[in-house]
Amino acid sequence: MKAVILSKPGGPENLVYADTAVPALSSQDVLVRVKACAINHLDIWIRNGLPAYKTVFPHILGSDIAGVVESSGQDVQGFPPGTAVIVSPSWGCFKCSFCLSGKDNQCADFRIVGASLNLDGGYAEYVRVPIQHLLKAPRNLSFEESASFPLTFLTAWHMVISRGKLQPGQTILVIGGSSGIGSAAIQISRLAGARVIATVGSPEKFEKAKKMGADFVLNHETEPVHAKVKELTHGEGVDLVFEHIGPKTWKESIASLKKGGKLVICGSTTGPATELDLRFVFSRHLSILGSSLGTRAELMTLISLMEEKKLRPVVDRTFPLKEAGKAHELLESRKLFGKLVLIP
Repeated sequence: MKAVILSKPGGPENLVYADTAVPALSSQDVLVRVKACAINHLDIWIRNGLPAYKTVFPHILGSDIAGVVESSGQDVQGFPPGTAVIVSPSWGCFKCSFCLSGKDNQCADFRIVGASLNLDGGYAEYVRVPIQHLLKAPRNLSFEESASFPLTFLTAWHMVISRGKLQPGQTILVIGGSSGIGSAAIQISRLAGARVIATVGSPEKFEKAKKMGADFVLNHETEPVHAKVKELTHGEGVDLVFEHIGPKTWKESIASLKKGGKLVICGSTTGPATELDLRFVFSRHLSILGSSLGTRAELMTLISLMEEKKLRPVVDRTFPLKEAGKAHELLESRKLFGKLVLIP
C-alpha cells in the first residue's frame, strides 16, 4: 500500500510518500480502507519529536480516520465489508478501573492511534483497527467530515461539558475559535445554551466564527482580549475559558475569568511553560482544569448529535495523501479555518 511515512523527527520534508506492507490482522482486527484522515496539531508535535509522545521511526501519523471495512478477522461480527466507519482516536484497555468506570480516557494503558508506540495511523491507504475501537460513521456525513470530528469534537465536548460543566445562560471565552477544536467548542457551547465569545487571529476569520455560533469575535493578535471581555460582560468576566494555545494567550485568558470562574485546558501549541500569579487564582476562587480527549461514551453521543444535524464538522480543505508535507506547512501557518484532511 501507499503511505506517508515519518522517517525521523524534524520538518515536513521528513514525511515520505512510499510503499509499505498492508497491516496483518489478528482474529479480532478489522482492516479499514482509509477514505479520509484529518490532520491535527498532535501530528506536528510528534513530527517535531516531542518527548511526551514516544514513537519508533519510521512511523505513520494520523489519529482521525474515516473509511470502509475492507476485511476482518474471524471473530469480528457486525462490520461486513463496505461498512462506513470511523476509528476512535483514543484507545483504552477496557480492563483497568478507569475503563471499567467509564473513564477510558484516563486508562492506565491509554494510547492514541497514530501517536503512540507501535500504533500506526491513517496517513495510509489501509489501517489495522481492533474491533473495540471501531464505530459506524454518522450516516449524513461525507468521509472528509467524518474524519474531521472525532479527536477535535471529542476533546472539546469533554472540556466544555464534562470538565467545564457549562450551563445555559453562562458565558464562555473560546480561545482560537478558528481551529478545528475551537470551531467545535463554539458549536458545543451554543448547543449548551451559553453565550459565546471567540477569539481568532485575523479579521478574515470573524464572519466564519460568527456563522459557527459565536456571539462576539475578538482578534487575540491585536486586541486586549481581557479588556474587551470585561466590556462585553459588564465588568464581570466569563464563567469558562476554553484554552489550548498556552503561553501566548494564557495571561489574557486568566484575566478574563469572573470570580469563581473556570479555565479548562487541553494543550499548549505555543510552548509548555507559562507564568501564573497564584494570588490571583486563590483570591478570585478560580479553577484550572486539565483535560485530555474524551470517553467512548462521549464519542457515541457526538455521533448521534452529528446524525441529528445539531453539530457539524468544519473542513477547510483537502490534500492528496502524497502532499501531507504541504498540509503540515499550512497547519503551522494557521491560515485556515477548521480542519485539513488527507485523501489517499
